[in-house]
Amino acid sequence: MTTPPDPLSDPLSDPTPSPPPALVLVAHGSRDPRALTTVHALAARVRALRPDLPVHLGHLELNAPLLPETLATLAPLSSSPTPGAILVPLLLSRGYHVKRDIPDLAATTPLRTTVTPPLGPHPLLAEALHTRLTEAGWPSHLTDRDRRTTAVVLAAAGSRDPEAARDTARTARLLAARLGVPVRPAYASAARPTVPEAISALRAEGRPRTAVASYFTAPGRFATQCAAESPWLASSPLGTHPALPHLILHRYTRATRQRPSRGAGNRARLPRLRADGTRARTTPCF
Repeated sequence: MTTPPDPLSDPLSDPTPSPPPALVLVAHGSRDPRALTTVHALAARVRALRPDLPVHLGHLELNAPLLPETLATLAPLSSSPTPGAILVPLLLSRGYHVKRDIPDLAATTPLRTTVTPPLGPHPLLAEALHTRLTEAGWPSHLTDRDRRTTAVVLAAAGSRDPEAARDTARTARLLAARLGVPVRPAYASAARPTVPEAISALRAEGRPRTAVASYFTAPGRFATQCAAESPWLASSPLGTHPALPHLILHRYTRATRQRPSRGAGNRARLPRLRADGTRARTTPCF
């Protein structure tokens, strides 16, 4: 009769769970000190929701720590079976930073890394945008006349990448479905229409009362510029709205379920995404 292996001595049945991958929030960086305060507060909210996770912050430019510094700090700690890091861009659409900058920086480290899609588009962002508009004075009830004369401009940073515009347009549609009025995407730089152009077009369509929804994760030059161009009310950036840490953890959790091995010098292509930001094919993100 064969004696079954003792699970306490069987190395293949070690009950000790491996530590989770580090979560690295990748922010763009800004000269506006409010932006740094905001991303630190956002990181603190993520830690409060998942105290078991090591949460770190890395910037692409302008603020410390820069992303390569954060990855260099984590690399010496990453020996098997430590599972490396998952990088969540605090960006709202696809574009050069998501497709090239972040993957290229991740490829230079021996750390096993995965880069998630950007935060947007996603219904949680439409929820956060609606809340910020309400805080700025958006009415809780619109009459039929209001719905015929009111609109929203969704003010985003802008990118030359057409996929970024498609992502922003998807968010505009999600927000329009919540508000019951047209929502027109517009951009602070690199793309058209600009915020004043979108406001003028809506006025020509018989919608003189136009609000500006600030589609930025944190305060900064572009957010301030777009708010100043509003003829009516303008919302604050998304900031630490409760939907954002939940969305960050959603991106993190999805990435942990499909993680390949990755080392220095490996390159991978960002997957084609559906309109809601989910993968259109089953291959891993990176």
